Amino acid sequence: MFKSLLAATELADFCDAPVVTALRIAEQNDAQLSILHVLESETTGDRRFVKHFRTGEKIAAGTEYEETVKKEIHKRCADLIKSDVRYKIKVISGFPWKRILRLAKKDKSDLIVLGPHTERAKELGVVRVKGKIGSTVQEVIRHERCPVMIVNRTIPDEKLKFKTIMVATDFSESCKNALLFAIRLAQKHGSKIFVFHMAPVPPSAQYTQTDYDKDINRLKKKLDDFCMMIPAEIEHDFYVWGGAFPHLEILKCARKKDTDLIVMGSHTKAKGGKWYVGSAVERVSYRSLCPVVVVTDPQVLLTMD
Repeated sequence: MFKSLLAATELADFCDAPVVTALRIAEQNDAQLSILHVLESETTGDRRFVKHFRTGEKIAAGTEYEETVKKEIHKRCADLIKSDVRYKIKVISGFPWKRILRLAKKDKSDLIVLGPHTERAKELGVVRVKGKIGSTVQEVIRHERCPVMIVNRTIPDEKLKFKTIMVATDFSESCKNALLFAIRLAQKHGSKIFVFHMAPVPPSAQYTQTDYDKDINRLKKKLDDFCMMIPAEIEHDFYVWGGAFPHLEILKCARKKDTDLIVMGSHTKAKGGKWYVGSAVERVSYRSLCPVVVVTDPQVLLTMD
């Protein structure tokens, strides 16, 4: 299904969860993997210098240092890389999200794997809000057409077979794209798909149990119609219940169903056509025990086997 993957890591001295996950997916798909490490500037005020990953010393970035970091990443990941995995490591200076987009375009990547936030936020003087996935992931999703996977912890190999796939939907166009992606993945892995929608419950005493039951029945019909695009040979089901915060109910459902992968749609602005990350996507990605894939452009799915 995937031919070319890109995993970005901010750590030179540790093989982090996004890289490990991308390695395993590359093995499953016999895909080419690019591991990218962007040398961010030591401070936001001067982008010519970086902090040495070992000594913490402020140095000018150059070819020699880039090669040193590249060798270190290879050494840290060597034990995890099987001999038949096709991969390359690239180290370069610049803005992380711009470098990710540039390499993804060059490699024609069909999946980008990222972590949800930077460990260097404090030393860079960046405000990091709990529950936010970080500006790098946000900008990649806003500008990139291919699916973006967000991984915030090491995933067991067995879970990366994606036997249980959850699609969280608000019935938007991007959520239809998310379901199409899940269908492609289920066809490859023999997975079960289940679709979830949270019915918003108004905080009003005038909203009765009868009102709630009517809403649930209406949404069940809507979910049934939404799932019509799932081929009959794929095992699937759908769930709907009420709540106040979509991300909490999505995570609750994912835990209840022992989900291996959550697939979500992003959103588009009314004008300009730019993708942006909705609050539910951010909060689910930040907290999820399993990988989360954000899908935007349906045209990219046409190139996937």
